This record gives sequence, C-alpha cells and structure tokens, in this order.
Amino acid sequence: MTDAFSQQSALAPSLLLFSYFQLLDLLTTVGFMLHGVKEGNPVVKFALAVAPTPIMGLALIKIAAVAMGIYCWKVGRQKLLGRINVLFAVLISWNMYALIVASV
Repeated sequence: MTDAFSQQSALAPSLLLFSYFQLLDLLTTVGFMLHGVKEGNPVVKFALAVAPTPIMGLALIKIAAVAMGIYCWKVGRQKLLGRINVLFAVLISWNMYALIVASV
C-alpha cells in the first residue's frame, strides 16, 4: 500500500461527510425557501436568480461544492476538508434550529 493511497483512503470518510453535509444544506435551504426566508449567501443568491429554476440553481451550487470537495480529497487537503465539515455541521445545526423555532 502506497502512502498516497493510504492518505486518500483516510480522507474518504471526510469526503463522504462533506457530500452528506451538502445534501443536508440543500434540504435546509429548500426548507427556508418554502418558509419565505431569503438566501444570505450572495453566490447562492445569484445562482438562484439566474438559473431557470431556484432549485436548479441550488443544485448547481451544491454540485460545484462537491466537486471542490473531491478536489480537496484528490490533492490531500485533509485538514481543509475537516475544517469545512465543522463549518457545515455548525451551519446545518443552526439551520435546523431556525426552522424548528420558526415552525413553533
């Protein structure tokens, strides 16, 4: 087993977690959209405005995010991917909290 292979294998769970977080972020963003909450991220806001449908714009942003995650995995940026995972874990937790509070 080569070092590069073992390094990529160790990173695979981080990439899977990152992809899962992207799916959860997509779902919470759709939940916000259904409740009339405006998108706060200017890049996502732009994609929602210029895409044929907001969902398509959001999906394209998430596909691009997963592609960047794959790039990080391929070049061995394990620490960066881990930090981004922490950021998305906090973001999704906040989104879920906000959706629950808004529905009560």
